[in-house]
Amino acid sequence: MLAKPCSLAILHPRLPSCTRQVFLSNFQFLIPAHSRYRSSLSTAAQSPLDGGAGAGGGRTGALSPPPVTDEVVQKIDVNPPKGTRDFPPEEMRLRNWLFHNFREVSRLSGFEEVDFPVLESEALFIRKAGEEIRDQLYCFEDRGNRRVALRPELTPSLARLVIQKGKSVPFPLKWFAVGQCWRYERMTRGRRREHYQWNMDIIGVPEVTAEAELMSSIVTFFKKVGISSSDVGFKVSSRKVLQEVLRSYSVPEILFGKVCIIIDKIEKIPIDDIKNELKLVGISEVAAEELLQVLSIKSLEKLEEVLGGAGEAISDLKQLFSLAEKFGYSDWIQFDASVVRGLAYYTGIVFEGFDREGKLRAICGGGRYDKLLSTFGGDDLPACGFGFGDAVIIELLKEKGLLPNLNQQVENIVCALDKNLQGAAASVATKLREKGQTVDLVLESKPLKWVFKRAARINAQRLILVGLSEWQRGMVSVKILASGEQTEVELANLE
Repeated sequence: MLAKPCSLAILHPRLPSCTRQVFLSNFQFLIPAHSRYRSSLSTAAQSPLDGGAGAGGGRTGALSPPPVTDEVVQKIDVNPPKGTRDFPPEEMRLRNWLFHNFREVSRLSGFEEVDFPVLESEALFIRKAGEEIRDQLYCFEDRGNRRVALRPELTPSLARLVIQKGKSVPFPLKWFAVGQCWRYERMTRGRRREHYQWNMDIIGVPEVTAEAELMSSIVTFFKKVGISSSDVGFKVSSRKVLQEVLRSYSVPEILFGKVCIIIDKIEKIPIDDIKNELKLVGISEVAAEELLQVLSIKSLEKLEEVLGGAGEAISDLKQLFSLAEKFGYSDWIQFDASVVRGLAYYTGIVFEGFDREGKLRAICGGGRYDKLLSTFGGDDLPACGFGFGDAVIIELLKEKGLLPNLNQQVENIVCALDKNLQGAAASVATKLREKGQTVDLVLESKPLKWVFKRAARINAQRLILVGLSEWQRGMVSVKILASGEQTEVELANLE
């Protein structure tokens, strides 16, 4: 494939004529084989470029672009790229409503908002071989020969920022973000290649109280949007359960991350495939059978019988369930040893939100990641957090009939009854906007029938009419659209 030609400024008058001629000869191969292009190029090639005879003494040597005609205009696909979305006004209102609830719940829990670049270094997301996320990156080399990627999640960016800030910020950190993420993956209901994610993270707290508060915040959100514990639950486990089982079979620590990634597929692929993948990474058949038996446990009491009550996993989980009762959401959570989460950086308690009817993929998920910062060269800090996507929750709200009615709402619609009063109407609109009121200004002369239809469509509360006789007296007509009551109001008293 021929390289894209540089700017035609390369045809500088000081270039040797042979260089210019070779460039022009090669350039012809980049031009569509239409006679009008060839002729214009030929003319340009024959034109004096060095300011000599016929150059006219002015700026010379520019190649005239070919004329644009209907023949070369192509219609674009009006759909967004596969896996992405447009947000027309009605969708944007829904998105803003959702994000407002994310932010309000975070604020209620004392979290501060942060954000990060959508474009990050690719190295930030390349951690362990076998992680599904490696194959889902939108990554490329930029013009500075740097490997970059559109962020597939927010936690690594958070870790980078924490390392950058170092000791200049007081711990613990309670930060949240609502950001756009990208993953090239197979699309299903509630899964897109471009989505928005709400993250809440606590940095600097080693106790399980941090995980308990994060889950409490998610429950608060669910309650705010009308979802109950009969609709949604949390599956809770700990990566330390796996560690204890693998340790009992002398499985090297280096294999732990790979095993977690395989186990995360336990509800997605047949159990025999799980066994085969475990065997391929070096897990014996006996250890694999034992591990799968433990992962089938759905009761914390049963797990304690199998593993004993002295381990960290049991201690952490018992404390979490006790705190859940104190926070008031014990009916939302259940133990499920098969929950491990697919990202390699989790180190302790992990959890997933799920719909109890089982129609949707995980609504949210998170856990403890005490070792993540050291993978980027920083000092490890106790940390935990969750990610909550926008797509699945919208599907769930639709399923439950809980989507809010979010029609456009404007307080005032202002209309000039005479074309010559457009400026007067503009001044009325400005006066109201300065008072903090929303105003839809009718920007052209329209019949009143049209104005009333528009007022109904945007749910305007008042119609303000600027007529000639009223304006001359310093007045405007104000009609309350709900009641039909209409009065004249002095402009100075218009509120």
